[in-house]
Amino acid sequence: MSAIRQTFPLSSQWPTIDPFLFCAHHRDDYPNGTVDLEPDASLNSRTIGQDFADIDGWNMYHGKNVPGFPQHPHRGFETITYVRTGICDHSDSMGATARFGRGDTQWMTAGKGIVHCEMFPLLNRDERNPLELFQIWLNLPAEDKMVDPYFTMLWSHDTPTVVDAGPNGELVDITVIAGTLAAHGNPVDAPAPPPNSWASRAAADVAIWHLRFDPGAHWTLPPAARADTERVLYAFEGSWLTVDGERVDAQHGALLDDPTKPIELIAGEGRDGQGVEVMLLQGRPIGEPVARYGPFVMNTDAEIRQAFEDYRRTEFGGWPWPPADPTHGAEEGRFAHHADGELERFDRDAVSTT
Repeated sequence: MSAIRQTFPLSSQWPTIDPFLFCAHHRDDYPNGTVDLEPDASLNSRTIGQDFADIDGWNMYHGKNVPGFPQHPHRGFETITYVRTGICDHSDSMGATARFGRGDTQWMTAGKGIVHCEMFPLLNRDERNPLELFQIWLNLPAEDKMVDPYFTMLWSHDTPTVVDAGPNGELVDITVIAGTLAAHGNPVDAPAPPPNSWASRAAADVAIWHLRFDPGAHWTLPPAARADTERVLYAFEGSWLTVDGERVDAQHGALLDDPTKPIELIAGEGRDGQGVEVMLLQGRPIGEPVARYGPFVMNTDAEIRQAFEDYRRTEFGGWPWPPADPTHGAEEGRFAHHADGELERFDRDAVSTT
């Protein structure tokens, strides 16, 4: 019996399955930045405010001067933003701000409503500014859709990576962003998600893992904790992945079948010696109706209409920042200033918490 229920091609937005709603893979080779953290390049050929054409290998998205996503609302779900390369500047309607990247993850529960922005400042003035990030939307069950908004930072130095070596020294690195990985007989736990997340429930069996395979590397995906858990593998870069004997080429995903069985994964070897990189999204379905429109995800159409009415009336607390697209300056390191006043700050060479 096949370990794969279905395969599918990947584009910039990946197909997902309950409890996940959305996954976008952004990769931009931004040019040198200016003193204002903007691209040191002409924007004349771009549709400013709606630039997704990948001209010259990068996008402004909804940004006008700095690339990114200026203020916009969310309600009813969570955003998980994993930044592998580059920097993201966050600001929100709670008065919170953050700068993160280089392996960091921000996990935000939108709950009853938040307005935030995600900008990509180009800090390097004398070299290019590559950016690679994944944004994942995780649904909330009906009982938690109207909780207070909240975010937590999963800093790269707190996010575990497990390394497995094969008999010939081929390596597999597994970065555990969410969930628990049983490694060499010992459980390896990701940092805790926000308290009202679906992932905070052990029975939800949520896992988000980033796997990097050397060419020819072998690794056995352990069984999920529950028989009703759904698991999807996304081979997003490199050569190919063999899943229990079936080949899945890069830029394709595979919805797995029986979650109770271990599955042997073997990386291919491309002509240029590449292995393969894979994201795993896993979780037990919430199993509730989904009504979604733009930035809101609820259970009924009436709740969507109410979300729009509430946003028109309250702006989810209002926008406390003068511009719609604030950034945090050229000299600031990685930090998070939370709505409750907690400040986490990291300079460029050392780690400190205030």
